[in-house]
Amino acid sequence: MGYGTIGSGVVEVLEVNKDLITERAGEPVEVKYILDLRDFPGDPYEKCIVHDVNTIVNDPEIGIVVEAMGGVEPAYTFVKSMLLAGKQVTTSNKNLVAAKGAELIKIAKERNLNFMFGASVGGGIPIIRPLNTCLTADEIEEITGILNGTTNYMLTRMANEGVSFDAALKDAQAKGYAEADPTADIEGIDPCRKIAILTSLVCHKQVNYENIYTEGITKITTEDFAYAKSMDRSIKLLASSKKKDDKYACMVAPFMLDKSHPLCNVNDVFNSVFVHGNMLGDAMFYGSGAGKLPTASAVVADIVDMVKHNGKNVPIDWLEEQMELVNYTENTNRFFVRTTSEKAEVEAVFGDVEYVEGVVAGEFGFVTGVMKEAEFAEKIEKISCVSRIRLA
Repeated sequence: MGYGTIGSGVVEVLEVNKDLITERAGEPVEVKYILDLRDFPGDPYEKCIVHDVNTIVNDPEIGIVVEAMGGVEPAYTFVKSMLLAGKQVTTSNKNLVAAKGAELIKIAKERNLNFMFGASVGGGIPIIRPLNTCLTADEIEEITGILNGTTNYMLTRMANEGVSFDAALKDAQAKGYAEADPTADIEGIDPCRKIAILTSLVCHKQVNYENIYTEGITKITTEDFAYAKSMDRSIKLLASSKKKDDKYACMVAPFMLDKSHPLCNVNDVFNSVFVHGNMLGDAMFYGSGAGKLPTASAVVADIVDMVKHNGKNVPIDWLEEQMELVNYTENTNRFFVRTTSEKAEVEAVFGDVEYVEGVVAGEFGFVTGVMKEAEFAEKIEKISCVSRIRLA
């Protein structure tokens, strides 16, 4: 369902790797229908194009459906109808999974089917399946990742070439990394949905992405990168989830990373996910986080898995019960602040700080000690703040 970038990529992977997929699945996997509003004259699969979803719903020969339309509706209605009709479904749609994942998993389980979404986070990076299978013996205490290739590409250009935010965005759009409306990327909405999915998998409850504090990169400037360079740091948009007793603290925001941080050197359109388990310790997953073929490859991996498990549900422990998140104001961080205030004013409010001087005329920077977000928000109002970025 959907013959855009990802849908056409799935068809391509199935065709190019046909023999390999048949061998690994144990039987051929063939495309019978492609649901789209458009016609594709001249396309090798034009005879497969249908415009009515019920054509697929009512065909008993269809056992597996790929949802690659994006958005919550009509994807949710279509996917639910497929499951109720006894068909397995895989999707790359993070918006659908974040909003309706628990419900669709439940419907699939009740009918001994599978609803899989390995391509919904990290594109071709295998992170969903390891969290659901390989790491189930661990208490996952932290997941922190660079989960958006568009913003990582932009920040890399700003860091390495000194271009402005607007220039980096224009370049990303020209290369096809950013949409004409880039809001979901640059405002952090995309990684917010993804960290909600990953947290739901490890806490086994529904994480409401609307409750996750989210900042994008629209306020990051070339001057911020000048300071970061002087401090031997990089600026990255991180999505993080950390276990706090029986709750989770989730956040999406730009951070200044020390060179020793495992995500510091993840550049361009690449994504990476850092996972810490109480037994495992630290693990890293790295690779192409977006793009036609990497994402399609992850979708086809789900297809193969569902062929192997036809008639058998692969358990995913994600219930509809809501997980209570820690209020972000209770999170603790160190902060880098640019200011035009006098040092005496800064020290009167923040006490001992580390100064960063001689970078931008007419101002200086400083690094605070560790404090709660609420405490920082109260203190920063007492001085002149040009900008602030959290440290990791």
